[in-house]
Formats: sequence, structure tokens, C-alpha cells
Amino acid sequence: MISFNYLLSLMNANLEIRTIQKKDNRSLSKIIKSTLEEFNAAMEGTAYTDSETDAMFEAYADNKSVYYVALLNNEIVAGCGINPLQNGDKDICELQKMYMSPNARGQKIGKSLLSKCIDFAKQAGYQQCYLETFPNMRSAIALYKKNGFYNISHSLGNTCHYSCNVWMVKDL
Repeated sequence: MISFNYLLSLMNANLEIRTIQKKDNRSLSKIIKSTLEEFNAAMEGTAYTDSETDAMFEAYADNKSVYYVALLNNEIVAGCGINPLQNGDKDICELQKMYMSPNARGQKIGKSLLSKCIDFAKQAGYQQCYLETFPNMRSAIALYKKNGFYNISHSLGNTCHYSCNVWMVKDL
């Protein structure tokens, strides 16, 4: 049961979503790696060993890329980005590194981040948005499906995240 004080703290919470800054790298890396550990996915072929995870600001510097961070009461609690699909069709982008701290879940922050990323992808001229995840990330998959993503039977491009075995696409 949710306490009154918890609900009151959410009502008074200050949520900000903005583009990534260089100073955000360490906080985002920690969120990504701890989430992968939580879901037993801290392994080769995932964002856990991806060199971009420790240099997120630099990884999203291209004009066809963006990475948003969510701050709750001035603390980074989540992030999500769009990048061109590596070694793939130029009309397909990839939704990347959508992770959030446990205290940020269930507050519609993921939906807000996803919406901003999809809006960016459309404005950047992409025709489809691709993502990779794991079957045990059920809440994330439900969010993706609720927002128009559907499962496909194989990976696209060459993301180097060969351990991910759920592939989804959204037509933009």
C-alpha cells in the first residue's frame, strides 16, 4: 500500500527532462550498470560493457542523435536516447539505453522520455525506430508495446548488443 507521505512527496517532486550534459556521464553510467545488474543482464554484448555507457554525452553528439535525462528533484534518475542504427538502414534509428533508477519507476517518467525520443526521431526524418532488450524487462516491453512498438524475429544493424534477444520496431 502506498503511503500518504509518499504520494505527497511525488506531488511535490520537481521533474525536469533535458538533453544530456557532459557532467551527467558518471550518474548515467551508474544507473545503466546497476539496472543491468538488477535484471541479471550485466554481461558482454550489452550496454554493461559498451564503451558508450561511460561516455554518453560524447556518444550522442551527432545532429541525428539525442539523449534525454530525467531529473527528479535535481537528481538524475533516468535516461533514454536516439541514435542512427549502427550498420543499418539510414531511415531507421535506434532507441537506446533507456534505464531508470528504481525510485523513478511507476511515475510516467519512462513514458515522457520515450515520447520525447519518438518526437525527435520523427523530426530527424527517421521512418522506423528499433530497440533491443531482454524478456525479463517486462515493464519496459509493456511500455514499448503500449506506444506502438511490435516484436520482430531478428536483430537489425550491428549494435554489438548480441546478448539482447528481444527486438522491436515502431513505424514512425
